[in-house]
Amino acid sequence: MKPDYALRDKTVVLTGASGGIGRGLARAFAAQGTRLMLLDRDAAALQTLQQELTDFPQVDTAVCDLGHDQQVAQLAERLQTQWGQVDVLVNNAGVEYPTPLSSEAPDAMARWSALLDNNVTSMVRLTRALLPLMLPGASVINQSSIWGKTGVADFSAYVASKHAVVGLTRSLAFELGGRGIRVNAVCPGWIRTEAAMRSLASMAQQQGRSESDIEQELLTHQALPHMLAPQDIAGIYLFLASSDAAPLTGQSIVVSNGEVMS
Repeated sequence: MKPDYALRDKTVVLTGASGGIGRGLARAFAAQGTRLMLLDRDAAALQTLQQELTDFPQVDTAVCDLGHDQQVAQLAERLQTQWGQVDVLVNNAGVEYPTPLSSEAPDAMARWSALLDNNVTSMVRLTRALLPLMLPGASVINQSSIWGKTGVADFSAYVASKHAVVGLTRSLAFELGGRGIRVNAVCPGWIRTEAAMRSLASMAQQQGRSESDIEQELLTHQALPHMLAPQDIAGIYLFLASSDAAPLTGQSIVVSNGEVMS
């Protein structure tokens, strides 16, 4: 039996809902009886996810590109009309792709900047827009990564973005603490999602090795040597969303089977 985090009828906004971790979080929050707004810019994937969650009547979706001020403002207006407040914001949306410094592609710097905009600036844009709907006791959960604690070759933009999320989380914890709003981050390790496996494949290609060889090497750095799945980490987000985590703010919780311990 799954734990009850006392989130029933709480309003939860989840971005990047159709991705690997997003889908796992959508199912976890829906099962808690929340009023759940799922956001993604992929309309078809979002529709498929909503169909998977038809047993949960309080789940709704909105196609929204978080890089556009007008779309984000329209979303905030819709939430104001529909539910009146936001209790939990999970800033999960993000992209991951290699940006090697030696790249000679003409759009190399544009790709670098676009990744930062997608992973950090869009997070700020949505949080700003929804702030008027957050009451004391609200929880903001930002998606970082173990690469927000370490470094890795060829992924400098992604690593920089995830370090930025950790810093943003700490700053907003102070900025919003006076309003009674908590801000924390989760730093997942290797989770078996399409995005993570694409990164693993890229690393294998760069090193001239097989993907299985790279995966086995990664697992040797974990205290618990097995690849995590999205459902394995969902409870961390439920806990941070709940009143049980009331003393926690400004924290970056590492969830990596012990690969990174900090």
